[in-house]
Amino acid sequence: MNLRITNKAAKWYKEEFEADDQSCLRFFVRYGFGGQIPGFTLAVAQDTPVDIYASNSVEGITFFIESKDAWYFDGKDLTIQLNERKQEPVFIYS
Repeated sequence: MNLRITNKAAKWYKEEFEADDQSCLRFFVRYGFGGQIPGFTLAVAQDTPVDIYASNSVEGITFFIESKDAWYFDGKDLTIQLNERKQEPVFIYS
């Protein structure tokens, strides 16, 4: 699985989470709407990696997904872009 984050999306997360160049942001599965699997969606939080499934460092931030959430991706890649009109991240599964 590849985890891609555009620079614009990374900058958005950096501002929203007041993250610095040593920060780690974890994407994790939770109950919700609009995700790849009905009833589930992705959330994000500052956290320390334990068992990384996928990661990428952009704008000095390490973005990662833990192995316990690998089931949600079913072998698909995740690209996170910024919707500039709405000024919010968009998750693209491919």
